[in-house]
Amino acid sequence: MSVDSVLSEAWSLYRRFLKEFFLTALVVFVALDALTALVDQASRDSSQGELLFWTVVATVISLVGYFVVQAPLVELVRDVRDGRADRSVGETYRAVQPRIGAVIGAGVIAAVCIGAGLLAFLVPGLVLLTLWALIVPVVVIEGCGPMRSFGRSQEIVRGHLWTMFALMLIAFVGVMGIVANLIRLLFLPLPDFVDVWLGSLVAHSLTVPFAAVVLTTAYFQLTGERAAPAERVEQPLP
Repeated sequence: MSVDSVLSEAWSLYRRFLKEFFLTALVVFVALDALTALVDQASRDSSQGELLFWTVVATVISLVGYFVVQAPLVELVRDVRDGRADRSVGETYRAVQPRIGAVIGAGVIAAVCIGAGLLAFLVPGLVLLTLWALIVPVVVIEGCGPMRSFGRSQEIVRGHLWTMFALMLIAFVGVMGIVANLIRLLFLPLPDFVDVWLGSLVAHSLTVPFAAVVLTTAYFQLTGERAAPAERVEQPLP
């Protein structure tokens, strides 16, 4: 696996199925970003204690929502790797419904551990971020439970840490960070609530799917799956 090969394949899939990726993310972010915008409005006239409360609320909402949307996006990548989209947005969400709880559980545990590592010494957090980069694909595609997903992600990533770290920087810092903020700037002339809601909605619906495509493409390349499987066999969660 190389950075170029993953980005090339990921960009090809993202560009070809942009509508499907955008709509799949939009389903979650249309409500999630509205809530975030409401929290932003409420926090503006709040005391210091209330501000802390609203910050925690916004963080929890964003974190849970992010992992909720990751499951269908990973499944969509698996679906379109054969060159066609076989499911509607609703069908994709229904297909991953049994996995969403496990994805949220693994994601929240990872976020807490990575956040603690970043706050404490920075380097441990970055190492965990890289080792656990594939927890969502392994839960959705392999049917791993939340705890097993960490070890399985490490197994897949081992030997490719620097490549995966570079992909994480590009996907999360470059695309979900810089590009998303540039998109939000386009909506600044709008009224306060509308600019936060629509700016975040469009930015998230365009950038979060690309990050998911990059990580899922890396998963398939590292596990040696160059083509989408002919059948999807549902596996029970351990």
